[in-house]
Amino acid sequence: MRTPITAIEIDDLPDKRNPVFSICTLVTDKQRYDDMLASFHAAGFTDEDCEYLYIDNTALNKYDAYSGAHAFFNVARGQYIILCHQDLLLHDHKRDRLEDIIEEMDQIDPDWALLGNAGGIAPGKLAVRITDHFYGNNVTIGTLPARVYSLDENFIVIKREANITISKNLFGFHFYGTDLCLLADIIGYSAYVVDFHLHHICGDSARNVGIKFDESSPLSFNNLRKGLIAKYQNALAPRWLQTTCTMMFLSGSRLRNLLSNHKQAFSLQKRLHRWFRR
Repeated sequence: MRTPITAIEIDDLPDKRNPVFSICTLVTDKQRYDDMLASFHAAGFTDEDCEYLYIDNTALNKYDAYSGAHAFFNVARGQYIILCHQDLLLHDHKRDRLEDIIEEMDQIDPDWALLGNAGGIAPGKLAVRITDHFYGNNVTIGTLPARVYSLDENFIVIKREANITISKNLFGFHFYGTDLCLLADIIGYSAYVVDFHLHHICGDSARNVGIKFDESSPLSFNNLRKGLIAKYQNALAPRWLQTTCTMMFLSGSRLRNLLSNHKQAFSLQKRLHRWFRR
C-alpha cells in the first residue's frame, strides 16, 4: 500500500519565527571579533532575534571569502544576511537606523538586494559613508542612497528573499562584493550605498595577508582582479544558443543581436557548425 504524501501549496506554509538578521563574519582575530560583537549587541542586534555566525580562520584560512559566503548562505536563517568584517564598530547609527533604511529602500526600489556603506557608481565616481583610516572621520561621499555596481566588503546587507548567490569559480579575499553586485544585476536586482555610518578599523581579513602584495601568489590583489575579469569575459561572451524550440544569438551589442537573430543568420550558423565539425 502506498504511503500517502501530503503536498503543501507554498502560500499555505506556516510563518516560521526566523531571525531578522544573520550577522556573518570571517574571524582571524578573536579580540577584534569580540569587540565587534559587543558593539553590535549594544546597538540593538540582540540574541533575541539575531544570529551571529562566524568561520574560525584564526589558525589557517579554512574558507576564503567566496566559499565562506557560500557556506553562510546555506545555513543563515535571517531575513537579512549581513556579511561583515571582524573589525567594525557601531556608534551613532544603530539597528533602528538600519531598519529605517531598509523600510525606505523597500519604497524607493523594491528590487534592491544589496546594501552597503561604500561602492562604485561609475568610472571615478564613488558613494561612501564611513569612518576609517583611508577616508577619515564621519565621511559622506555622494548623495545617498546611491545605486552602485560594486560594494566594499566591509559591510554588506543582503535581502534573503532575493536569493542572491556568489560565484563558485572565483576565490580569495577580494572583489566578492563586486561579484555579488554583478550577479544581482544580471538577475534583475539592484545594489545601493546607504547612509549607515560605522567605524571600519581596517584590520586583516585573512591569515598571512601579506600575500596580497606578492604578485607570485594567486591571492594577490592584481591576480584576483584578473581572475574576476576572466570569469566575466567568459560568462558574458557573445554566444549562439540553441534551445529545444528556438535558436538565438546573445550579446551585449544591439547591432550584433539585430543582425544575427533572423532566419538567414541561423541557417548560415548551422551550416558553419556542420562544416567545422567535419
